[in-house]
Amino acid sequence: MKEIPINYWAVLVAAIAKMIVGAIWYSPPLFATPWRTLVNISEADMKASLGRAMAVDFIASLVMAFVLVHAVVYAGAATLGTGAAVGFFNWLGFVAAVTIAQVTYERRPFRLFLINNGALLISLLVMGAILAVWR
Repeated sequence: MKEIPINYWAVLVAAIAKMIVGAIWYSPPLFATPWRTLVNISEADMKASLGRAMAVDFIASLVMAFVLVHAVVYAGAATLGTGAAVGFFNWLGFVAAVTIAQVTYERRPFRLFLINNGALLISLLVMGAILAVWR
């Protein structure tokens, strides 16, 4: 595998950006209530496990950004648009393809797929753009 230079500050900022997108997306004015209803979790239960969930999500976001920077470099993306395109195709091929099957197997509502994947799509677009322009 080709060794690539990695800007770890960009990886960190991309991971933080994913967390910010998630915080906005799953906020009460947007999708917090419908999401909680679809996954059948109370607000109290969600708040009780929020710290642990956010810690796990942040570590996963760092891993996602680290892997995505490789795809960005291999694709030769160096602009906001090309970075976002890399994020889109990674979302389409690895996230959407897996989660649509998961929602179908688990017989979950398609709306849950849309809510969760909307956040992940926007996150990967933003992360790809950041990682492409900040080397």
